[in-house]
Amino acid sequence: MTLDEQRDGEVISARAACDALDVSRASLYRRHRSPSPPPRARGPAPSPRRLDDTERQHILDTLHRPEFADQPPTEVYATLLGRGVYLASIRTMYRVLAEAGETSERRNQRPPQAYAKPSLTATAPNQVWTWDITKLATTSKGVFLLAYVIIDLFSRYVVGWLLARKECQHLAAQLFAETIARHGIAPGLQVHADRGSAMKSDTLAQLLASLGASRSFSRPHVSDDNAFSEAQFKTLKYQPDYPGQFDSELHGRAWLQDFFGWHNDEHHHASLALFTPADVFYGRVETVRAVRQAALDAAYQAHPERFSHGPPRVPMPPTAVHINPLVAGAFSVAPATTGSPAEASRILVDADEALALRAPYGHAADPGGPDLPTRTHHLSTPRFPVTQPQHVAGPARTESRLQ
Repeated sequence: MTLDEQRDGEVISARAACDALDVSRASLYRRHRSPSPPPRARGPAPSPRRLDDTERQHILDTLHRPEFADQPPTEVYATLLGRGVYLASIRTMYRVLAEAGETSERRNQRPPQAYAKPSLTATAPNQVWTWDITKLATTSKGVFLLAYVIIDLFSRYVVGWLLARKECQHLAAQLFAETIARHGIAPGLQVHADRGSAMKSDTLAQLLASLGASRSFSRPHVSDDNAFSEAQFKTLKYQPDYPGQFDSELHGRAWLQDFFGWHNDEHHHASLALFTPADVFYGRVETVRAVRQAALDAAYQAHPERFSHGPPRVPMPPTAVHINPLVAGAFSVAPATTGSPAEASRILVDADEALALRAPYGHAADPGGPDLPTRTHHLSTPRFPVTQPQHVAGPARTESRLQ
């Protein structure tokens, strides 16, 4: 569009025409501007210090000599300089090697490992055990006690524990040998743990294989693969009477004995519908449920208006407990080859290394005997009120200690 036109012998300026038409003069000038040529691509100017192709090839040939083939540029530079020869700086040698693609790692490197996600499911007690080791601080700075704890995945029941001054594969093997024998575990048990030295040891692997138990491991740096043991340790260390620091091994052993007794017999676990681990482990859920349901039925009959959702029902524990429910990419652990339990007797342990070995409940007892005897408290102040519980038919409680 041309705005400069003659009208009755008068020339209209671009400013006046743009103002009259409400058009920006910049748009007018931009439209009539001739297109500028495309900018020329300019690369960096060659450096006058750059070596020519002949010199760079000479450097490569020198570095490829048999005497320098396995040496870094720093060694080559110093060796040649000692002979009165200067080819280039150390950085230039690295630059020439990089352009030739010869600066990769020369040593044997372990390739990145792909760890499959473990997936375990327990539908009854003594199908899957998880275990771990935690440190307990003492009053001596830098000195810790180590608590080995094995729990049953399905019931959260502590089937065995040990307190020692160090992490040792032989102590772990002795703990499992005693605990498996005490509970009369048949071949097919699955044992899950993280990748600690005691967990991955050949000593424990040979013992579990001889007893027909298989192993499963968490992925490196994935704490929730063994979340049940980690949660149990938090319950332990967040107790109101947890001392924080133990005066001695005897102090730690006495406190743990009381805690695990309370945890198994009296702790109403939120993930077990407020049943105790012992109720689930020993199959007393239906008996306890009947007592609770009778109390709820009586409350409902007395005041039905207080229950807006109808007659209350006692919630039940889950029928299956999972570690990483099986999905695409996960795997199940197959039981190991059954071995002779007699082979477990070959595991020898220095008794001085163990402070206490506990498997709170036995596996073979009089079915009509007492199930919840009064627990003996070793601390000066009882950590929980000591009451005489009602006797319920079931396996009797037993204890064991390394002598």
